[in-house]
Amino acid sequence: MKPTTAWAPALGLLTAALSASLFSLSAQAAPLTRDNGAPVGDNQNSQTAGETGPTLLQDVQLIQKLQRFDRERIPERVVHARGTGAHGEFTATADISDLTRAKVFSKGTTTPVFVRFSSVVHGNHSPETLRDPRGFATKFYTSEGNWDLVGNNFPTFFIRDAIKFPDMVHAFKPDPNTNYGSNRTQFDFFSHVPEATRTLTLLYSNEGTPANYRQMNGNSVHAYKLVNARNEYRYVKFQWRSLQGIKNNDPKQTEQIQGKDFNHMSRDLITTINAGDYPKWDLYIQVLEPADLARYDFDPLDATKIWPDVPYKKIGQMVLNKNPDNVFQETEQVAMAPSNLVPGIEPSEDRLLQGRLFSYADTQMYRLGANHAFLPINSAKVLVNNGNQDGAANNGHTTTEVNYEPSRINPRPATEHARYSNLPLSGSTEQKKIQREQNFKQAGELYRSYDKKMQGDLIASLGGALAEAEDESKHIMLSFFYKADAQYGEGLTEVAGGDLARVKALAAKLQD
Repeated sequence: MKPTTAWAPALGLLTAALSASLFSLSAQAAPLTRDNGAPVGDNQNSQTAGETGPTLLQDVQLIQKLQRFDRERIPERVVHARGTGAHGEFTATADISDLTRAKVFSKGTTTPVFVRFSSVVHGNHSPETLRDPRGFATKFYTSEGNWDLVGNNFPTFFIRDAIKFPDMVHAFKPDPNTNYGSNRTQFDFFSHVPEATRTLTLLYSNEGTPANYRQMNGNSVHAYKLVNARNEYRYVKFQWRSLQGIKNNDPKQTEQIQGKDFNHMSRDLITTINAGDYPKWDLYIQVLEPADLARYDFDPLDATKIWPDVPYKKIGQMVLNKNPDNVFQETEQVAMAPSNLVPGIEPSEDRLLQGRLFSYADTQMYRLGANHAFLPINSAKVLVNNGNQDGAANNGHTTTEVNYEPSRINPRPATEHARYSNLPLSGSTEQKKIQREQNFKQAGELYRSYDKKMQGDLIASLGGALAEAEDESKHIMLSFFYKADAQYGEGLTEVAGGDLARVKALAAKLQD
């Protein structure tokens, strides 16, 4: 239908106004692209093989983000730069042959280890008093190659998909225009990430400032698979429990320590081991049958979640009994990567872990070179036999003419029991968020597990940081914590100078 003469001028003005508005909007918000200029269709979710399947290597946005992120610093680690390490041994104490064929867990087996403890965000000479998750990475030199259990002191993480990892670290790192961090930008990012609510609660509690590395637990964060001799798999999470007990610093103690010694965590571990007081941790596992994944109202393979009703089983003990002879050659050059796996231990379909399998190994190859696995601290205690060749800093002595496989001249047969287990798949490739999020319940349970002092310190620390956030981001964040626990949210709102009625209204719209 043609417009009447009377309406035509008005419609023309409206069309012009809409065009101008759209032009202005597009001018202000240019579309996100990859480095080749191609637009990005989804920057929040990795492409997966079906709803619960593993992440696909063909997701070029995920791969490019991780590749570029891994190459941002030379030669210091982008994350976990500040750390200390120690040698020791792990002894398997339980028979779990029904769960796994991994020889490291054969009862009575003792395996040499190297552990690197670290803080995450800041550089190599940053104070160890800073509020931060702490890395707890263990390299097992097993009889079937090296296995790296790369985790943190927290049992959960801030995000559930590796495609968001570079953005999360950028939000925590110093701002590019000032070179110092800002709660404004940090909470701008996390106001879009409600799944971080529980781990942010951990970070701003006194657990975010552990007193030392000895009195701190470690967690795999991710679920892995243990695979037995019949090629049956179960999902497991690992936890190191300190036999020294747990000790954290409150904000006042942290401030006092930083004024005296910004190396206090490294100094404590080194001097304690030198004195012969060797720290110990027991290793525990939680086990889930594949069929059990569907019975939860959250996704158990989501790295932002714990398994609250799954019992723990002790399977071994680790003791650290020797400091490095040279910190650079050992602690700085040790190359941990969750892709360093051995027969009987496999990755789960956890989307964050799937990205880390690529990213960590790629980072180490970039930092230390193609032959970093042959540095003494990284070298396996068993024969390495493959056709990989050349590259910088190659110190090998290869004499065979065969650098390929298969070969009759110099055969390198595959090991049947090292085959991966079979994962049933269905559906089509997709880029969607997980369906069972439950972003707030476990954060509320964590808050209520703290005593009154811990709750007060948490509200003071987190509320003070939220006070510096942009107004909209601040209130969105406060609504996350209010949804987790009303008392928690009210306390934070008061300290952060928020509008409680506004917080309640935002929280009422949230689904859990």
